[in-house]
Amino acid sequence: MANNHHPKDEAYLSSVIPKRIRLFEEIQAEQLEQLQSRPHDPIKITLLPDGIVKEGKRWETTPMDIAVQISKGFAKSALVSSVDHVLWDMNRPLEGDCSLEIFGFDSDQGRDTFWHSSAHILGQALEQEYGCLCIGPCKTTYEGFYYDAFYYGNLGLNDDHFPNIEAGVAKAVRERQPFERIEVTKDQALEMFSDNKFKVEIINNDLAEEEIITVYRYGPLVDLCPGPHIPNSSFVKAFKCLNASAAYWRGNSHRESLQRVYGISYPDHKQLKEYVKSIEEAKKYDHRLLGRQQKLIGSSTFSPGDWFFRKYGKRVYNKLIDFIKNEYWKRGYDEVQSQDMFNIDLWKISGHAEKYKKNMFMLNIDEQEFGFKPMNCPGHCLEFQREHYSYKELPIRMAEFGVLHRNEDSGALSGMTRARRFVQDDAHIFCKVDQVGEEVKGVLDFIDYVYKIFGFTYELKLSTRPEKKYIGDLETWDKAEKDLEKALDNFGKPWVINKGDGAFYGPKIDITVSDAMKRKFQCATLQLDFQLPARFKLDYITEKNEKERPVMIHRAVLGSVERMFAILLEHYKGIWPFWLSPRQAIVCSLSEDYSSYAKQVQKQIHEARYYVDIDESDRSICKKVADARAAPYNYILVVGHKEATTGQVTVRLREDPAGRKDLPEMSIDSLLDEFKFNTVNFL
Repeated sequence: MANNHHPKDEAYLSSVIPKRIRLFEEIQAEQLEQLQSRPHDPIKITLLPDGIVKEGKRWETTPMDIAVQISKGFAKSALVSSVDHVLWDMNRPLEGDCSLEIFGFDSDQGRDTFWHSSAHILGQALEQEYGCLCIGPCKTTYEGFYYDAFYYGNLGLNDDHFPNIEAGVAKAVRERQPFERIEVTKDQALEMFSDNKFKVEIINNDLAEEEIITVYRYGPLVDLCPGPHIPNSSFVKAFKCLNASAAYWRGNSHRESLQRVYGISYPDHKQLKEYVKSIEEAKKYDHRLLGRQQKLIGSSTFSPGDWFFRKYGKRVYNKLIDFIKNEYWKRGYDEVQSQDMFNIDLWKISGHAEKYKKNMFMLNIDEQEFGFKPMNCPGHCLEFQREHYSYKELPIRMAEFGVLHRNEDSGALSGMTRARRFVQDDAHIFCKVDQVGEEVKGVLDFIDYVYKIFGFTYELKLSTRPEKKYIGDLETWDKAEKDLEKALDNFGKPWVINKGDGAFYGPKIDITVSDAMKRKFQCATLQLDFQLPARFKLDYITEKNEKERPVMIHRAVLGSVERMFAILLEHYKGIWPFWLSPRQAIVCSLSEDYSSYAKQVQKQIHEARYYVDIDESDRSICKKVADARAAPYNYILVVGHKEATTGQVTVRLREDPAGRKDLPEMSIDSLLDEFKFNTVNFL
């Protein structure tokens, strides 16, 4: 049984926390005085998306004031705002004429802010209960959040600790603690967090170049955070701890061991109840569980983060790749195969050595450093260099099912959805500037076609330039972002801006899919890159016989094939559609007397290139059919005296889209016609 009352450093709680609060309040008082002394002249606030204009006062009117003007009911659900497309606290004064959009929990912006703030409330409960060193920064996932902290002694959190943690969160919620924001200098931040070595490291390393650092207070916890946050803790009506695990500071196994607590929260208990129910449902269809039950995949402690595809799993894997290859043929892509490993000098040219090396597998050969490729793009740039392309030959659409290796931290591995070795349906399009719009639209059409077949819905986000870690000049970045905005508008589906989440070499369009259980995943991606062509000095010959640099578009539709395999297995709940199924049919003989005919049927179906097995055991036909449905096979073909005489089969179905369970007796030709129809129509 866990020791729920882990000894905590009472001296830390009694001295450090009051010191932080005192410093926060002193700085806050100074900043409030400065705020009041500023001119409060009239400003115009344009509400989005309607365009309605409201009046306000500079340095006084807040987004919450505007929300209350709209209606008190609206204000009660207002979590965060966007001011001139920058996320903004609801209680933070506006600084001038601006556009304003207000978000509730039904939006990505509102939901992410809600969970981000909930993670900080979780951090407060952890600090008060265990006297730990709160670290953060808290992370939000597609659903929920987690918070990291360092604990004295050998505390390992588990389910037994959750009631105490949840009680601490409930206390904070009852107190309606406001999220209060101040801006501090580096020296002020170092003084405020001098008792927390992790915060000091963050300030000195991560925030070293920042002139202003943002700090928030909510109740007794004062924390580094860029924000924004929900107005106060009372919005978090329902909260639950989900899991706890060990983690390493900075993801480095040589650094301090931390405890990570995962949680989920909602504005009401009904949504939490529905979520918990969906999680229990999802556990039954976990790809690791179904994959082993259906003999699709295997893993080994000898190769963590890498997966073995057994024969049935490889059938699905191959079908996914063949599906995409067939589309490549139609859409004008050519396949290549680049090397798996390159000298460090290549990764220096591409920028990966500077920005990505810690996630690469490196080795020394003949006293030189080499790295296994985590991405295909540098190899494709080398291939483009080998030819002297004319403008007439562009666009060049270069595709590869490349084997990639990424040195993921052990704690980050998650089945096939986060692995160290995987294959990606990668492609790079080299085109002229005036071809970007059409090529981006073509990629979006490709993604839309594939995801409709899978039965996915999806959302589009334009991820723009990161604040710090990026390469290239601002003018080039601005042009790339405008090109993607125009292409998204022309595509005609809704999209939102995901500010600051672009790749280090260019902006990107992130595609988030929702499966049958309404869970969200990112699979496809589309990235515009003006940087790599410049770094590799790529060019083509223009109509005027001059050299010009191409634009490079990175794109993936499936993303990691392993990841998509896992998502589809869970999405279909193990019931594969016929066209993708590894067990399309099985022939079951009534007795040994009809084994010869059963083998004949199997041979005909196999020669038509469908997956078919045979059950010649001496079990009853009822048992054979029941086991075949559980396996699960799409078509169970029963053969006995009647079928052997007429040259037909009696068809039993696992299930099909029309809800049929059985079909009349069919000739083999009629059956193969149905198989062909299902395959052609992706049924």
